[in-house]
This record gives sequence, C-alpha cells and structure tokens, in this order.
Amino acid sequence: MLVGARLTGAWCFRHRHPHCAKAKLTFSSKVLHSIDDEYDGDFLPWLERKAGVEISSVLSIGKSVYGRSLFASEKLQTGDCILKVPYAAQLTPDNLHPKIKSLLGDEISNVAKLAIVILFEQKMGKDSEWAPYISRLPQLEEMHNTIFWSKDELDLICPSSLFEETVRKKDQIESEFLALECFPEVFDHIKLKDFMHAYALVESRAWRSTRGESLIPFADFLNHDGLSEAVVLHDEDKQLSEVIADRDYAPKEEVWITYGNFSNSTLLLDFGFSLPYNSHDEVQIQIKVPDHDPLLEVKLEVLQSHCLPRARDVNGFKSSNDSFTIKEVRSARGRGKGLPQSLRAFARVLCCTSPQELCDLATEAAQNDGRLARRPFRNSRQEILAHQILLSHIIQLTKEYSASIESLEPVTSPSICKRLAFRKQMARDLLIGELRILKSASTWLENYCATLA
Repeated sequence: MLVGARLTGAWCFRHRHPHCAKAKLTFSSKVLHSIDDEYDGDFLPWLERKAGVEISSVLSIGKSVYGRSLFASEKLQTGDCILKVPYAAQLTPDNLHPKIKSLLGDEISNVAKLAIVILFEQKMGKDSEWAPYISRLPQLEEMHNTIFWSKDELDLICPSSLFEETVRKKDQIESEFLALECFPEVFDHIKLKDFMHAYALVESRAWRSTRGESLIPFADFLNHDGLSEAVVLHDEDKQLSEVIADRDYAPKEEVWITYGNFSNSTLLLDFGFSLPYNSHDEVQIQIKVPDHDPLLEVKLEVLQSHCLPRARDVNGFKSSNDSFTIKEVRSARGRGKGLPQSLRAFARVLCCTSPQELCDLATEAAQNDGRLARRPFRNSRQEILAHQILLSHIIQLTKEYSASIESLEPVTSPSICKRLAFRKQMARDLLIGELRILKSASTWLENYCATLA
C-alpha cells in the first residue's frame, strides 16, 4: 500500500481546494448537514455506475462551513475503510485522446497534460462522460491561489518570498502554455487564463502515485484536519485508491483527512487559503556578499568550492547559495534550531576581512567533515560580528514586514470588495506568521551575541 503524494514538494499529502477562508485545525464535534439532491444527490450513484463497484456506503456528501464535505452516514470505527475509488474511475493523462497524446512530448509535464484533459472535457460540456465531476470543480472566480492575484494584490505580500515564487510559478505555467501553440489546429480554443485555471486545479487536487498523477472523484470532498492521520492510500494490486478512518466517527459527523504540514506560503501559492496561526510557517530570506566587498571574488570562490547545498523549497523551486529557509526558533536560549547552520556559516564567511581568514575556514573544513564555517570562530568578537550581520539583516526585514502589515486597511472596511477583503486577510495571515518567525530568530541572535559578550 502506497501513500498518495501531493504534486508539489516531496512526499506530501494533497490539499483540497477550499471553498472557504480557513482550513479546519482541530477535530470538530457533530455537524448537522443537508444534501443538495439537485446538485450532489446524484453524484455518488453516477460515480459508482462508472466505476462498476460501490465507492462508499458509509459516507454522504453534505455542506459544512468549509464547503462541500463528506459526513459519516453511520457509526465509523478506527480502521474502517470508508471509501474506495478504482483507478478506472480516476482522471489521468491517459484520458487524453491518442491523437492529442501523440503531439505532446516530454517538454509538456503530466500536470499540463492532465490540465488539458480537464479543458477538453469542459469543452464537451454535458456530452462528456465526466461531466458530473468536471462541473463540480471550482470555478476560476472561486480560486484564490496567488497566481490569480492582481499586481496590486501581490504587492500586499511584497516582503515575502511568496511574491517572487508566484511570479516564477506564473512564468512556468505560461511557458508550458506557449509550447501548446505549436499545435494551433488542436489547441487554438485554449486561452492562457483557462489553461492556468485547469493547471491550478490539477496542482491543488491531484495525487501522485507510482502510476503518475490522478484526480480522484469523491475523495475531493474530504476536508483537512490538523490532528487527523488519515491519508489517501493507493493499492497497486487491487488497482484502487482508498481512505482508512484514523478514529471513530458518530453518524452525521464530518470525516477528515490530513493534507500535510505546509506553511501559509505554500497554502496560498498552491491552494488559495491561509491559516490565522500556522505552526509550520517559515521564511525564505535572501542574503549575499555585498558588491562593494573587497574580497567579493575570493568569498564567492570559497563558497562555490564548498558547494553550499542547493536545496529545493517546499514549492519545488531551487534555492541558490544566498537563499535560506528560517523556521521558528522556539527557545531563545537553546541551540538556535530553526536557523539553518548553512546561514550561520554564510555569515561567518561574510565577516572575514582577509584572504588568510578565508583560507583558515577552508582548511578547517578540509580537516573535518568538509562543510565550510560550521564551527564557531575561536575569536568571540568575530563570532559576534558574524551573527550581528544576520541580526541586522533580519531586523531590517522585520521593519519591512511590520510596515506592510500596518498598510493593510482593516478587512472590515466597507470600501473594499469581498474578494479583496478575503485576499487582504490572507496576506495578513502570511505576513504576521512570517514576522513571528523573523522575531523569534532575532530574539535568539540577540541572546546568542549577549551570551558571547
């Protein structure tokens, strides 16, 4: 049995696109619900006819404050299998018409191919065999992923690395769209905004397994709970995906799965919602050797020769040597867990004032594990200077974040529309969370320098 992985990041769980502002953080009590027979009552029977087997006899589709949801139809116990969706009733790139599939080379990702499947099924309308599912996918105006934000809305999150990540994501999607223009006879009806919408639907709703990417109807309606341990599982032998209850449920109680541990930056980029307090928040900061540093070339050579790791952040983008991810430092007097050692090493290189000091760092690295400047300087004044460089940089960032937060007018203001108010609140959640991370780092750095002094 394999755990389903979300498409962005390494071995994460899929996030459902929310129809509401917030995701659930803790298990709820019983929630009475109603089924809209006209809209949802025929969905499960349709899917079971298509699958040729029963999908679920213990769940029903209803509405909660979190949008379309799944509720227990009867008492459920831990370990119960609550739904099974055969591979044959899932949408994958294999659903592309053979003629279209033959046109698309390796330069077109599977995400883009699955987006094209959605677009062609949408074009067929009620004639599509997938119409009951396609019609229930979120509309463009319902999606709040930052790739759909206007320039003015993106400016709200300018201090955050999410601003640049959004720009890169839009460029990536546009690049794949331009590759389709080589086949106007097939794709001339597809517009960029429609392709971007379908692409975002796939990235936010699809799971990855050994068989590739797939959209799994009915499982789409499961909401997230931060305490849940239930996930989508894939059974290659039985050729199906399933969910096992991780706790007991009473009848009419909403059933949950976990989406994974993601920062607000990831939630906003890929899924269009944020949490008021997210314990998984982190901050991507940029710091580099100043252009006016007389040892600029030497420092760059030393850094390059010791290959500070080029990691990928949670959104799949490569981080350069001057990009570092800070997590919350939970103890001001601890070892600074949350501040990456590579960042502190970079600061030690920055504060060197002679070629000999840089040579000494390289020699020390060679004599140990090969990692550059991972040990504190023997000279406490130099160690303090290195960390004061970081402290100064982070304090400047906190000022920029604070200014941006203050510039956000109250979301209750009657002068702004509902969509803008919603996005301003998400921007506030993001910036306040990242500011909390920065303040925790600055507090630790101040304490570390004071201790050395």
